[in-house]
Amino acid sequence: MATWDTLLTGSNSSTKQFVSFYLTGIPGYENVNHFISIPFCVCYLIGIVGNCTILHIIHTDKSLHEPMYYFLAMLSLTDMGMSFSTLPTVLKILWFDAREIEVNACVAQMYFIHTFSLMESAVLLAMAFDRYVAICDPLRYCSKLTPQRIIYIGIFIIIRCSIVLPVILVRIPTFPFCHSHVLSHSFCLHQEVIQLACADISFNILYGLFVVAFYWGVDSLGILLSYAFILHSVLGIASQRGKLKALNTCASHICAVLILYVPMIGLSLVHRFAKHSSPIVHITMANIYLLVPPVLNPVIYSVKTNQIRQGFLRILAPKRTRISNTMEEFSGTVKKISYQAIRSD
Repeated sequence: MATWDTLLTGSNSSTKQFVSFYLTGIPGYENVNHFISIPFCVCYLIGIVGNCTILHIIHTDKSLHEPMYYFLAMLSLTDMGMSFSTLPTVLKILWFDAREIEVNACVAQMYFIHTFSLMESAVLLAMAFDRYVAICDPLRYCSKLTPQRIIYIGIFIIIRCSIVLPVILVRIPTFPFCHSHVLSHSFCLHQEVIQLACADISFNILYGLFVVAFYWGVDSLGILLSYAFILHSVLGIASQRGKLKALNTCASHICAVLILYVPMIGLSLVHRFAKHSSPIVHITMANIYLLVPPVLNPVIYSVKTNQIRQGFLRILAPKRTRISNTMEEFSGTVKKISYQAIRSD
């Protein structure tokens, strides 16, 4: 009978028939996986419910049918895609200690993880362009960002990000894996899986660098340029209040950019320069990269964007919100009547 070691590291002849990998939870804490699953479940719940709520608010509130909120809806959809891409394997490991994943399922998970990551970056670039037009060319905002053009932008983002990865991912099931089949994360990442292959992976490495440079590199450069023009335009505003108001409209987007790109850069640096560091470091950085944006984006936009915040309040406390709105309407009516009475006198 084959032992665990021979299954993981066996001979070249046997590994050609090996079609599974083994994912890793939190090393050294396998006995408390059920307790560790609690914060993960909370994060997934906040991310999924929060983004679904934002989509519901934008869909039901006609006053939010504007370019800025359409792009926010795209961001929420990509965040949900990132959450659902990792949720099955993470919870399987923490709840049932089910670590095995077939190579085809692993490739499918890689495709969705990396595709939604690329889409999130592209959506943030579109949102940066939206803020640029709103601040630098406000009179032509509605004519430049029509609903039809926003649909075209969304379709372009989907096509741009969904067709690039199959070129390298379809090759992975054909690779022989003669090294250990144990992955260091609770999900499959391309840069880790190909390191286990006993084949020429130079094309995958070079193509991966091209994707990073052409997609994330171009997107981040576009975001930087947009904010350079925005800053130049804001500095030209005479009043201090006007400057703060203009910058405040960008605060949520800047936070969304930081919580995506900072963990992404950190994870890349860890994989590149800290290969021999503690596995906890790699796992923590990967989980932050994939879990934090879907969790924090709804929180940031509900705090910083008044219309979204009011939508959350309407859902959480509908009666109190209706009473508050009624009181405001009553107060406004009283003020109007008083003003008319004063004028008539």
